[in-house]
Amino acid sequence: MSMPKYKRVLLKISGEALAGSNKFGINSDVVSEIAQGIKVINEMDVQVAVVVGGGNFWRGRTSEGMDRATADYIGMLATVMNSMALQDTLEDIGVQTRVQTGIEMRQVAEPYIRRKAVRHLEKGRVVIFGAGTGNPYFSTDTAAALRALEMDAEVILLAKNVDAVYDKDPKVHADAQKFTQLSYMEVIKRELKVMDSTATSLCMDNNIPIKVFELNTENIIKAVEGENIGTTVER
Repeated sequence: MSMPKYKRVLLKISGEALAGSNKFGINSDVVSEIAQGIKVINEMDVQVAVVVGGGNFWRGRTSEGMDRATADYIGMLATVMNSMALQDTLEDIGVQTRVQTGIEMRQVAEPYIRRKAVRHLEKGRVVIFGAGTGNPYFSTDTAAALRALEMDAEVILLAKNVDAVYDKDPKVHADAQKFTQLSYMEVIKRELKVMDSTATSLCMDNNIPIKVFELNTENIIKAVEGENIGTTVER
């Protein structure tokens, strides 16, 4: 195993990826796969922060009549469920883990405190950030960009259920073009589904690279080692 390229990373995991073939809820095999990948890079002395989406439980409003802010708060609660499930799996394989949430719920997790989160990372603990930014109208993509900057992460590892960024859905269009390298502006102008425009702009303004790849243990390790997999978004 080669030396890691990065000392501190932010791993963003989509909620849909956690569902695996189930399409809904939490697939224990997928969570175990993620946990094993995190364990390996943690043992390589890489400091790992994680942001998890909630799309395996909740996506947007159930109807046009639902208040948008209420729908977003429900989505935040979904991310906390995913965070707790990942924490439990990580600790079951011997990885010290802390969950911090953007909305206080002290019975199940720590409230988000930047200095405390950084200290956990310095001690080799994995820190999982739940409840997004704690504010409606901001996605977990934006939460990932924000927490990556606050933690001084060197890169955002964007683990999805697709192996790279394409110009259109490769599962629907056989002629979909795969990108290995993109600039932030290309992502924004072409409206490519990497991260939302707010998150992409935040990364661009602060010059933090994004690596997009298919979620599995091998790819998490390769990404940390700096191998050219998936798609890299940078200047």
